[in-house]
Amino acid sequence: MHGWIILDKPHGLGSTQAVSAVKRALRVQRELLGGTEKWKVGHGGTLDPLATGVLPIAIGEATKLAGRMLDSDKIYDFTVAFGVQTDTLDLEGTAIAESDVRPTLAQVEAILPRFTGPIEQAPPAYSAILIDGQRAYDLARKGEAVEMKLRSVTIHALHISSPQGGEDSAACPQGGVAQLGAGEANPSPTSARQQAAKPPYPLPHGERISQITLTAHVSKGTYIRSLARDIALALGTVGHVTMLRRIKAGPFTLETAISLDKLDEAAKGGGIGGLMLPLTAGLDDIPALPVSPDQAIALRQGKILTGIAATDGQYLATLGDIPVALVRSDDHQIVVVRGFNLMSREDD
Repeated sequence: MHGWIILDKPHGLGSTQAVSAVKRALRVQRELLGGTEKWKVGHGGTLDPLATGVLPIAIGEATKLAGRMLDSDKIYDFTVAFGVQTDTLDLEGTAIAESDVRPTLAQVEAILPRFTGPIEQAPPAYSAILIDGQRAYDLARKGEAVEMKLRSVTIHALHISSPQGGEDSAACPQGGVAQLGAGEANPSPTSARQQAAKPPYPLPHGERISQITLTAHVSKGTYIRSLARDIALALGTVGHVTMLRRIKAGPFTLETAISLDKLDEAAKGGGIGGLMLPLTAGLDDIPALPVSPDQAIALRQGKILTGIAATDGQYLATLGDIPVALVRSDDHQIVVVRGFNLMSREDD
């Protein structure tokens, strides 16, 4: 039970709540099998309740790699609705600015290169960033003015997935509910996601659009809500996010993600282990460094190995197929970055 469960996080559930759900499933299985050991559980990258998609959940010794997941690149699909900006920059907020301007598909295509590569962005006021020891969202909810400093991020790739709607189908939040079309009064957030999930279809470059779905490959620290806001402003209008789905986080994709229902079903049958990816799945980009039993003991004690013929860089030290430690090679010295408390059956 040292590895990863990749959740396809549902809409409306926070990352902390998702971790709690995994803990409950583990407890159900433990009680079923009569075990006593409790496992550490943590997530590898926060997703807002509005967002869905890939949420890596680390279990046992894999929690030592959760921080590394936070630093990894992510890929998102997201829909920007033009015409309204909300205080939260997403569907759940209250409208604070409106515009009658709707861009054309050609204008959107032309503006995206400005948001590709290294950029600076101001995080949303409704975010978990600390300001003088307080969370920004706590200050914002109190009605206090929150000044968010620019931060440098990198947008590795940004492209259009699906343009949608004519110029008369503006999205207008009212108390957190979007109106996506003139003929649809106060649809639910689910309706917004269904609209955003429509497949791409041909659209004349000169036709005005009310919303568009984009795909972005971004560095750590990137706020998609801020990216959507800034794209809309650059197009001479305002906008907010109505759909956000993470399709990749570090090495993890939707292909290996499971639903909470599937997790609960596995727990009741004692089969959670069969849904887990190994600890090493979070280190696919790290080359292995085989070590001897004596060297493994030294690394587990935090000692430095010398005289190892390895180029400088990070490695996963392994004893057979057992991960020993994430290490760094520097001038033929092997230094432990993060050790793992895993033993083979022979060690036991």
